[in-house]
Amino acid sequence: MMRKVQVLFVLLLLPLLSFGQTRVDASEVLQKINRGEAVSYQNAEITGDLDMTKLQNMKLKDGKNGDSKEYVSTVTSPVTFVNCTFKGDVLAYYNPDNVTSGIFNNSSNEVYNTNFERDVLFENCKFEQESAFKYSEFDGSASFVGSRFSEDALFKYTKFAKNVNFSNVRFQDEANFKYVKFPKGVSFAGATFEEEANFKYAKFEEGVNFQKARFDGTANFKYAKIADNFNIKGADFRGGDDFKYTKLNDRSVSLSSLQSMNR
Repeated sequence: MMRKVQVLFVLLLLPLLSFGQTRVDASEVLQKINRGEAVSYQNAEITGDLDMTKLQNMKLKDGKNGDSKEYVSTVTSPVTFVNCTFKGDVLAYYNPDNVTSGIFNNSSNEVYNTNFERDVLFENCKFEQESAFKYSEFDGSASFVGSRFSEDALFKYTKFAKNVNFSNVRFQDEANFKYVKFPKGVSFAGATFEEEANFKYAKFEEGVNFQKARFDGTANFKYAKIADNFNIKGADFRGGDDFKYTKLNDRSVSLSSLQSMNR
């Protein structure tokens, strides 16, 4: 009888135990990536910087002009993080010139980028420090559903091949998607932009879903081009907006005209 009670107690305790996050050093994740192993973590706290810009397969990219050098690392395996907290930086882009030492900036003329060959999934994750995916190429699906970015979310010039999902993401600082060319089916439904939502010069090839998104800062869609459907039904624009030169199906639109279309 006592053994049955003990077993029942353990079973009841399991959900509580699973609620806590396991601590994982970022170096462990990088070791798996360098070995080409699938990365999969759930309910984990990732400590240290997850810097993927200097992997073992890093190569100097051809075709750069002048003295500048671009190094590219490639994550060859699928990456999955569910309900994880990143305590340090998550970097797929690094420019030493942006690092200040004393009163002088470094002048290395070097840039480090990271591409992803397989699916990448960060769902219900917390990015507590810097996150940078500038210039990254996602050949597989990319999902950040339900995640939270405490600092700038840098996706400027990022290339997505398919299935991009930022639904219910909370951007506490600037969300920078400037110059991004989005594929079919991209969704920001239910997303919250507490600071500027920068989609300047972005291209949405086959529509975009901002249904019930909330814009507390400036909604910047200046020069953006959207084909097919621009769904902002139920979206809340609380900050400023810039739709100057924005085009939907090659016709100029404003926020008020878009809101009329989505009634």
